[in-house]
Amino acid sequence: MDKNKAHEVFLTFLKKGYRITPQRFEVLDTALDMKNHFTADDLFLMMKNAGSKVSRATVYNTLELLVKCDLLSQRIFNQSTTRYEVNFDRRQHDHIICEGCGKIWEFSDPDIQKIVDKVAKKFNMEPSGYVFNIYAKCLEPHTCDKLKNKN
Repeated sequence: MDKNKAHEVFLTFLKKGYRITPQRFEVLDTALDMKNHFTADDLFLMMKNAGSKVSRATVYNTLELLVKCDLLSQRIFNQSTTRYEVNFDRRQHDHIICEGCGKIWEFSDPDIQKIVDKVAKKFNMEPSGYVFNIYAKCLEPHTCDKLKNKN
């Protein structure tokens, strides 16, 4: 991933009326290093554990800006906690979420994009994006079964 390009995108966005601070770029860099879906608190704790002095408010506010400039996506799975994932330099993908254990898998299927394009064309529109999530329950014994046994 080319962090310099991400910095350029963010800097261009911030020049449209937002303060340009080193802390915002520190949040960006840490977010870009995240491999999975993460919460604002996950990111804040990771930064604190690494010795960062960035405040929780700066993390939350910067995440909002990173979503606005399309470097991150905001996701809400099962109407629970807001999670983020990196958009920059990533292919389009969708999600399947286990309702039992909460695990999230990413997948890509070109047929989904074809459906999006077909529906948009039907309404004489140009698609700019979509969100597709499948909610299911794991069929193989693993974490879901362990969670059931705790209740």
